Amino acid sequence: MSETPIIEMRGIVKLYGGVAAVDDVDFDLRRGEIHSLLGENGAGKSTLTKIMAGAATATRGEMRLDGKPVAFATPAEAMANGVGMVFQENSLVPSMTVAQNLFLGDERFFNRLRPLYIAAQQFLQSLNFNVDPWATVSSLGVAKKQMVEIARAVRQNARVIIFDEPTASLTPEEKHHFFSLIRRLKVDGVSIVFISHALEEALEISDRITVLRDGKLAASDDRAAFDRDRIITCMVGRTLSKDLYRKGEHGARKAREKVLSVQNLSQGKMVRNTSFSIYAGQITGIFGLIGSGRTETARIIAGITKRNFLHGGETRLGSRSVRYRVPREAVRDGIVYVTEDRKLEGFFDTMSIAENIGLNYIAAGLNSGLVVRTGEIVEVAKRWTRQLNVRAISADAKIVELSGGNQQKVVIAKSLAQKPKLIIFDEPTRGVDVSAIAEIHQIIQALADEGLAIVLISSYLPEILNLSDRILVSQKGRIVEEFRPETATEEKIMYAAVH
Repeated sequence: MSETPIIEMRGIVKLYGGVAAVDDVDFDLRRGEIHSLLGENGAGKSTLTKIMAGAATATRGEMRLDGKPVAFATPAEAMANGVGMVFQENSLVPSMTVAQNLFLGDERFFNRLRPLYIAAQQFLQSLNFNVDPWATVSSLGVAKKQMVEIARAVRQNARVIIFDEPTASLTPEEKHHFFSLIRRLKVDGVSIVFISHALEEALEISDRITVLRDGKLAASDDRAAFDRDRIITCMVGRTLSKDLYRKGEHGARKAREKVLSVQNLSQGKMVRNTSFSIYAGQITGIFGLIGSGRTETARIIAGITKRNFLHGGETRLGSRSVRYRVPREAVRDGIVYVTEDRKLEGFFDTMSIAENIGLNYIAAGLNSGLVVRTGEIVEVAKRWTRQLNVRAISADAKIVELSGGNQQKVVIAKSLAQKPKLIIFDEPTRGVDVSAIAEIHQIIQALADEGLAIVLISSYLPEILNLSDRILVSQKGRIVEEFRPETATEEKIMYAAVH
């Protein structure tokens, strides 16, 4: 590697309203290296990299590219200089197709559509990304949108690519392909900045690791100088449990009464004659690859989407057959769904914490009287923000002002305010930091201990293995296998999900 870093940042300060999001941080990126940037939500990782990529401007400090001072005013200017970023919030045009998004900004005066789509398909296949180039972006799930974002950055032939939580929506198999791509880029001399909350990924892929805490530099060293415990200590200033995914002291919980059963549930090509049961007082983990029908099945149960009108199977809540047309009907029966995409479906970002929680409380018909009393809503919001330890200045704080972990706790609080009997958590710890993961896991386990029926959908096998009291594996729209956690292994579960 060259002695001169491709990017050097010295004394970087970024103030928002007089508060330092980044405070006197030094950072450098060598040519052809993978440099992980770690820290809790709010530590300053995204702010620092947005300055690097021209999406934000430093208040003070200097940045050098190839040894020369630069200050990019826009992402387009940064990209013109070879610095690209895959943002955590996708920047795709929803109404355009995948191929059109890939070639956006690189169009000729006359475009022949067929060659464009063929080129897009070949490029996606070269990256091992199974995405239809003819599909509109709005029709894609979170994971495939992330793949298109990654593909677009790679296609632009940047010398520096910043990945902000690129694997948050990917399954283990897709992560494997992505890491192979990262290593290929490194061999080609591309420099990578990798932001992730999954510490194992950083330890696996990095050449160097830098940790930020509260906007300041906490540590920066070669990968060999770090292990999981040191990273966590640098991130939070204290030690956490070595196993964030530890089951309760008494092992797997025993099933109580059957709360829900589905028989031969079907919806188009995504859910195919699947059958299983959910019990009170247990966490039922559901694992599967993208396209396995996990989320689609959950959304049918919660009334968000409808099963086939003919031969769609049956859903029974207790002893009663139910078919929900809208989520509100499921909520009234005690079934709530905590979405995998909190930013798109989980909350109204410009409304306050109290308003978000209050809307769900009202939707469930739990408010007293015909007139909604503001005091009652505020009290409900305060109770749940206190119980879930949502850290904010006040209940009047807007959701957009919160960290990812606190946003996720508000989404959970909204659901709990509806007094459910069955809660479906879809990827509950996606994109949140280690301390928030531990808190969310404690919330989920406490709810199961209280006797609620919990469904946990997750792409992260340690989370499934260590939180679940029973494990179901979904493949091609059906539940194909059930495991007891004490006999299950990552290899067995993955084999069932693939074969």
